[in-house]
Amino acid sequence: MPRETARRGMTGRAVVSLVILAATVYLLLTTAPRLGLDLRGGTQIVLETKDSPTITADAETTDRTLEVLRRRVDALGVAEPMLARSGDKRIIVELPGVRDPREAVEVIGRTAQLSFHPVLGASTDAAQGSRVLPDESGQPITLGPAALTGEGVDKALSTIDSQGGGHLVSVDFKGDSGRAWERLTGQAACSPPGDPTRRVAIALDDKVISSPQVSPQVACGVGIVGGSTQITGRFSPAEAKDLALLINAGALPTPVEIIEQRTVGPTLGAAAIDASARAAVIGLGLTALFLLAVYRLAGLIAVGALVAYAAVSYGALLAIGATLTLPGLAGFVLAIGMAVDATVLVFERAREEHSVKQGGSLPRSVSRGFSGALSAIVDSNVTTLLAAGLLFWLASGPVRGFGVTLSIGVVVALFISLVLTRLLLHLTMRGVVARKPRLSGLTHEGRVRQWVNRRDPEFLGKPRRWLMVAGAIVIAAIAGLFVAGPNLGVEFTGGRVIEYSTSAPADVEQVRDAVSDAGFPRAVVQVSGEKDISVRTEPIDEAATERIRTAVSGVAGDATEIRDEQIGPSLGAELRTKAVVALLLAVLAQLIYLAVRFDWRLGLATVAALAQDVLIIVGIFAWLGKSMDGVFLAALLTVIGYSVNDSVVVFDRVREVRGQRRKEPFARVVGTAVLQTLPRTINTGIGVLFVLGALLFLGDGSLADFALALLLGLIAGTVSTVATAGPVAILLDKRWPGAGRPVRKPSRVRERDDNGAVV
Repeated sequence: MPRETARRGMTGRAVVSLVILAATVYLLLTTAPRLGLDLRGGTQIVLETKDSPTITADAETTDRTLEVLRRRVDALGVAEPMLARSGDKRIIVELPGVRDPREAVEVIGRTAQLSFHPVLGASTDAAQGSRVLPDESGQPITLGPAALTGEGVDKALSTIDSQGGGHLVSVDFKGDSGRAWERLTGQAACSPPGDPTRRVAIALDDKVISSPQVSPQVACGVGIVGGSTQITGRFSPAEAKDLALLINAGALPTPVEIIEQRTVGPTLGAAAIDASARAAVIGLGLTALFLLAVYRLAGLIAVGALVAYAAVSYGALLAIGATLTLPGLAGFVLAIGMAVDATVLVFERAREEHSVKQGGSLPRSVSRGFSGALSAIVDSNVTTLLAAGLLFWLASGPVRGFGVTLSIGVVVALFISLVLTRLLLHLTMRGVVARKPRLSGLTHEGRVRQWVNRRDPEFLGKPRRWLMVAGAIVIAAIAGLFVAGPNLGVEFTGGRVIEYSTSAPADVEQVRDAVSDAGFPRAVVQVSGEKDISVRTEPIDEAATERIRTAVSGVAGDATEIRDEQIGPSLGAELRTKAVVALLLAVLAQLIYLAVRFDWRLGLATVAALAQDVLIIVGIFAWLGKSMDGVFLAALLTVIGYSVNDSVVVFDRVREVRGQRRKEPFARVVGTAVLQTLPRTINTGIGVLFVLGALLFLGDGSLADFALALLLGLIAGTVSTVATAGPVAILLDKRWPGAGRPVRKPSRVRERDDNGAVV
C-alpha cells in the first residue's frame, strides 16, 4: 500500500506538470506580452484631483473626472490608451507611442470648467458680476456670468462647412441646456449684426477659445432652437478638430494637477529589452554550464527545470495580463538565477545524505534530500514573498511590476523544485543510474564540501571580533552618506529628468556649462556612454525643456529626447516616505515571521544582518554618486529577501544540528551549520552572480545600477550571515539561552521514499 501511495503521488505530479507545461506552451504561442511604457515608448501622466470652492475631491468625483478625461484621450486618437483611478484622488493616464506629450498634456490637463457666456461689450470696464478676457484674436471683451457649462454638452463634431468654406463645429446639447442656449442666443440676437454684444463666448481654463457671432437669421428673444447649433468661422481642419475636442470633452467636475509625467522613447525601451534578453541568455547559459560541471546528470535535470521555470514564469505573466516593465524584466532575469537556489538545496542535501549513509540507495538519498530541504525552501520563499508584497503595496509605476514578477517567480519556483524537479529525478535515478550512481553527480562530495570537512567549526568562538570587523565596514560605508551625501532620484525629491541621445560625443563639463548659461545653474548633468546625457532640474515647463535641449545640442550635436520624467514635489515627498516605510515594514515583517518560525533570537540576528546589508549598499551608492530611485528601492527590498534567504537556510540547519547535539556549545553548533550549508551558499551565489554580471555589463543606466545594487547585496548578504547573523545569535544565546532549540523534543519518524520504502 505505501508503494502504491507513492506511485499515485508521482502520477499526480506528472499530470500537474503536463497540464501546466501544456498551458504554458499554449500561452507562449497565442498571447502577446503587454509591455509597459518604459519598454515600448510613450507617455504616462499622473493627475491628482483637487478640492474646488464647491466640490470636495473624493473617489466619486475622481471617477467622474476619469470619464471626462477618457473622452478627451479617446479624441486624441491614441492607440490602446489606459486610464485608471489610483486611490481616491489620483488618475493614471498611459499613452503608448506618444513621444511628444505637449498636446496630450494641453488637452487632458485643462482644469477649469467649460462655460458659455454672454458678451457684454468690447470695453475693458468690467461691471459687477462680469470679467474681461481676451477673445481668440487677442482683443479684450467683457463677459457676463456663465449661462451654461460644459456638462450640458452632449457632443461636438467638426465637419466641412458646405456654404462658407473651411470647417465648422456642430454642437448638440442635452436636457435643459438646449433651452439655456436658446435664451443665451436669443438675448444676443437682440443686438445688431457686427456689435460685440451679438457674440457668445465659450471659455475654458479662464481662456476664451471661441466667441462666435449669432447669425443674423436668428430672431431677437427667440434664439437658436432645436437643442443644437453650428459654430462657423472658416476654421482649418485642425482648428475645428481642436475646438470640437475641447467642447466635446466637457467640464472636469473638479480641478486636476499633474503631479507626475514620464516619457520614454521607443529606442530606449528596445535597447532595454535587447540588453535584458542577452543578459538572460548569457546568464542562463553560464548557469547551465556551471550546473552541468558540478552536478552532471542531476545538473542536466536542473537545467531543464530552469528552462521550464523561465517558460512557466513568463506564461504566468501572460496569463494574468501583467504589464512587463523595465524593473519587472530585470526581476524576471534575476528570478531565473534565484530559481537555482531550491534545486541546489535539494542536491546538496542529497549529497549529504548519501555521504552520511556511506553510499546507500541513491533514490533514498534524493528523497531525504527533498525532505530535509523542504523547510528551508518554504521559509526562504515566504520571506521573498513578503518583500515582493511590500513592493506591490507601497511602490508605484514600473517598480510595482517588479513586485508582481518577483511574486510569480517565487510561486513558480516552488512548483518547479517541489513538483517538476522531483518528478524528473524520480524518473532518472532508476535503472542504469541506480546501478551506476556516479553518473548522477550526487554521490561525490564536491571540492567545496571536501574543503568544508577539513575546517574547524569553532571559528565563531569569538563572536565579538567578527562584529567589530563588520561594524567597521558599516561605518566606512555609511560615512558616504555624510561625506558625499545621498544622490536621491527625482522620484524622491521632485523635479524633472530629461535624457538625450546626441549625434556627437559629449563632454560633461561643456554640457554642464551650456545648461548653466541657459538659465539652469543648479541642474545636475550626467553622461553615460559617449552620447547619452541626462539633465536633472527642479520642476520646469516645456519652454524651459526646449532651452535645455537647445543648449545640449549646441555642444554635443543634435540632441534627441529619449526619456522625460517629471515628479511633483508633493509626490516626491510621499514616495520618499513610502520608501522608508517599505524598508521598515520589510524588516519588521521578516522579524515577525522568523520569530514565529524559529525564535526571536534568531529572528533578531537575521534582522541585524539584513540591516547591515542595507546600510552597506546605501553607503556604497552614496560614495559612488549613484542615483537612489524607485528601481534602487526595488533592489534594496530584493536584497533584504535574499539576505534573509541565506540566514534562513543557515538557521534552519542550526535548529536541526542543535536538536541532534544538545550538549555542544552554541558557537560550535552555528559554525557547524554554516560549514554544512556553505556548498549551497557558494553554488547558489555563483548561479545568481552569472545573471547579475550579465545584467551589469550588458545593461545601461538604471538597469546596470539595479544589477550593481543586487550584486553588492549578494556579496554582503552572504558575508553578513556568517559575520553578523551568526555572532549576534551566539551573543543573544549567551544572554538568553535557548536559541535554535526545537519547540518539541524530536521524535523518531519512519519516513518512506518515493517507492514506499522505509527510510
